[in-house]
Amino acid sequence: MDRIKNSRALSFLALGAVYLLAGAVGAVVCILLPYTTWLKLLIADCAATVVTFVFSSVFKNSSVYDPYWSVQPPVILAAFAISRGATLINLFPLIAVSLWGVRLTGNWAYTFKGLRFEDWRYRQLREHAGEHYPFVDFFGIHLMPTLIVYLCVLPAVLLYEVGNPFHPLQLVFFAVSLGGTALELAADIQMQRFRKHHAWLIREGLWKYSRHPNYLGEILMWWGVGLYSVFAMPDHWYLLGGALANTVLFLAVSIPIADERQSRKPGYEKYKAETRMLLPFKKKK
Repeated sequence: MDRIKNSRALSFLALGAVYLLAGAVGAVVCILLPYTTWLKLLIADCAATVVTFVFSSVFKNSSVYDPYWSVQPPVILAAFAISRGATLINLFPLIAVSLWGVRLTGNWAYTFKGLRFEDWRYRQLREHAGEHYPFVDFFGIHLMPTLIVYLCVLPAVLLYEVGNPFHPLQLVFFAVSLGGTALELAADIQMQRFRKHHAWLIREGLWKYSRHPNYLGEILMWWGVGLYSVFAMPDHWYLLGGALANTVLFLAVSIPIADERQSRKPGYEKYKAETRMLLPFKKKK
C-alpha cells in the first residue's frame, strides 16, 4: 500500500483501476434496473460513488474521490447520447461537458502528486470531525457532490430522452458553457504560472478582478448546460435545480472555506476589500 501511495505513477494506475471498477458497477446497475431513466441513473451514480468511497477508505485518502467530479458527467452523457441516438444538434451539451471534463481532469492530473497527499480541506474536516469523520467523508465529501453533479447533468440526459426540436437561441447557452470552461482554463493557467515563482497571494490576470474566477467559470458552465436543455423542455424548468444547487454549494461552502484559508496570507483582507468575489470587474472605490 505504501509503495502505491508513495509513487505518483502507481497512484495514477490505482485510481484508474478504481474508476474502471466504479464505472462498470454503475453501468451494470443502470442497465439491469427496470426503473425510469432519472431513477436508475441516480441509483447507478450512487453505486459508483460507494465503490469510490470504499477505496477512499482503503487508501485512507478522501482525495480518491477528486476525479469523480469531472469524469462522471462526460461518461454519463456520452453513454446516453449513444444509446438514445442523439441528433448532431443535441450533441452540444455533450461537447460542452466533455471539454469541461477534459479541462478539470487535466488540471487535477497536473497537480496530482500521489495518494500520499490529501486535499487540505479533507484533512481539515478529518481533524474537526474526529471519530465521526467516516460519516462526514461519505455523506459530505462523496455523496453530496455526486448528487449535485447528477442534478446538473440530468437536464441534458433527459433532453436525449425527449428529443425536442432545436432552437437557435440554445446556441447562446452553449456559448455560456464554453465561456465558463474557457474562464476556468485561463484562471488555472494563470494560477499555475504564478505558483511556480510565488508562494503567496495572486493578484494577476483574472485574479486581479475576481477572487474566485475558476468558481465563476464552473457556475456558468452548468447554468449554460441547464438552460440549453430546459429551453427545449420548458415544462421541465425544475431541472435547473441542479445548476442552482451547484451555485449554492460554491457560495455557501467552497468560497467561504477558501476565503478563510486565504485570510491567513498577508494582504488578503486588503485584496478582499478591493476585489469582487466572483464577477471579474474592477471594484469601484
